[in-house]
Amino acid sequence: MNGLTMKHLRYFDALARIGHFGRAAESCAISQPALSVQIRELEELLGAPLVERGGRSIRLTTLGEEFVGRARAILRAVDELEDLGRAAQGPLAGRLRLGIIPTVAPYLLPTIIKSLAQVYPGLDPRPREAITGRLIEDLAEAKLDIAIVALPVSEPALEEVPLFEEEFVLVRPLEDAEKPVPASERLHEMRLLLLEEGHCFRDQALSVCNITAAATRDVMEGSSLSTLVQMVGAGIGVTLIPEMAIETETRSSSVGVSRLAGRRPTRTIGMVWRKTNPLSAQFARIADIVREAGLSRQKQMTGAT
Repeated sequence: MNGLTMKHLRYFDALARIGHFGRAAESCAISQPALSVQIRELEELLGAPLVERGGRSIRLTTLGEEFVGRARAILRAVDELEDLGRAAQGPLAGRLRLGIIPTVAPYLLPTIIKSLAQVYPGLDPRPREAITGRLIEDLAEAKLDIAIVALPVSEPALEEVPLFEEEFVLVRPLEDAEKPVPASERLHEMRLLLLEEGHCFRDQALSVCNITAAATRDVMEGSSLSTLVQMVGAGIGVTLIPEMAIETETRSSSVGVSRLAGRRPTRTIGMVWRKTNPLSAQFARIADIVREAGLSRQKQMTGAT
């Protein structure tokens, strides 16, 4: 088809993903009129409308739904061709789109970025913090190169590399710090504070406490681990946090931190990427760097509780 360009595909992908001309244009670093012109031009090339316009958002037509799927497959293939060239050039350099979950990012990301700069001075890390579901979607659509998440993700198209395990610790109001530490299976009897739905750490905490999702109607929620710890400090309840978060989240709060009695719950942090990515060998080396950063963080946490 004469006239169809990669620019058309990338702009339409952004519009389909965001559903709004203004925000899609902003994500593409162009003006809204310029994006509208590109989409109109694409529709003229195809001979049929791709979007239903009206109101504050847009809807894809039947053709638009089919077209965006094929467009994304083309964009993924082009990205992987570019990566193939990068893989043949020697040491990894250029853009690295790194996804990382919110219960890891604040505590490990600075160390990761510093370590990557030492090993790969030509690398340009571009981290993005998001919940696991969004990161997996972005990996599948080639909007990310790698992601650091809690395993398993159980996606056949993704390579999963375990990096390290870490314990969950109990955070209680300071006045309760001398009380006997409960076992994890007793936590459901306490007022447990959890992250909002969508966070994998929430699901892990529910599993640790043998609480079903249907039984969380009266559970209090927070948007971040920092919020949860502050709520504990105010005497509202108790919470669980990952070991790597202890120093950052509890240093300015009136809380006590204890390791749970009995079987100590853990989670596995790992790195994932598309199996088809030509940079897999380089990503395996990056996984080693992230593993070292995580283990170093754990050593710093030794004796904190």
